[in-house]
Amino acid sequence: MKESGIVLFLYRTVPGRIMLKILVNPYLSRALSAFFSSRISAFLIPGFVKKNNIDLRQYVIPEGGYRSFNDFFTRRRKRKLNPEPEPELQSPCDGFLTVKEISSDAVFDIKHCRYSIESLLRDKAMADAFAGGTAFIFRLTPANYHRYVFCTDGRIIRRRKIKGVLHCVRPAALERFPVFTENSREYTVIESKRMGKVVQMEVGAMLVGKITNNPAFKPGEMVSGGEEKGYFEYGGSTIIVLTEQRIELNRGLSGRIKSGGEIPVKAGDAIYEG
Repeated sequence: MKESGIVLFLYRTVPGRIMLKILVNPYLSRALSAFFSSRISAFLIPGFVKKNNIDLRQYVIPEGGYRSFNDFFTRRRKRKLNPEPEPELQSPCDGFLTVKEISSDAVFDIKHCRYSIESLLRDKAMADAFAGGTAFIFRLTPANYHRYVFCTDGRIIRRRKIKGVLHCVRPAALERFPVFTENSREYTVIESKRMGKVVQMEVGAMLVGKITNNPAFKPGEMVSGGEEKGYFEYGGSTIIVLTEQRIELNRGLSGRIKSGGEIPVKAGDAIYEG
């Protein structure tokens, strides 16, 4: 894999390594998070809305407007008046979908980091169980709606939070540093009646990408596809859905494939209808 100029600069030069230490400092991450949650940050909203062509009429605007940039970024969409029947497996978010078969030697490129299925889950037994299934990788841009829903109906059988390290490993980094670094992430394992186990994982972005899942959804709880699961604060983010079964993508989505293999999706779009 060819390294980008910024990665080579950060890992192979003295000024770059000094800058990297600053960028991955947790105090900087907390400071930026605090800024985006402060009233001062509200001045960023109009420019962001204009730049990304966001139609605020689709969203709930609190009385007095959004109090901070994160208040705006985690805005709620207005409810649909006549929701359609929920599909067996649906897109949990707005974004761009990539589909990949899961094998024991599969490598997933997620937010410029490379993971095997085992390193992604940090669980060999579970990785073995999902070998032969399908991975659906949803990439959210900053312009996307950053609340997400459950991708299917079922019973929660496990939740796990992985702190990770908020910067990415590339080959250039590994030449200098023996440690393996990862993005922070959280995942929920759902037992679906028709599809077996399904993993829904949220991946945090570098620095300020923060995952906030509803703490009420604990192991043993039943959930419904389309039910809000949580949201990301500011920062580009990723959601990964893993199925034990090999799933054939809904034909309607297959017809949307763009160059690079990504498929634009909205939360609730049918991935698989059973």
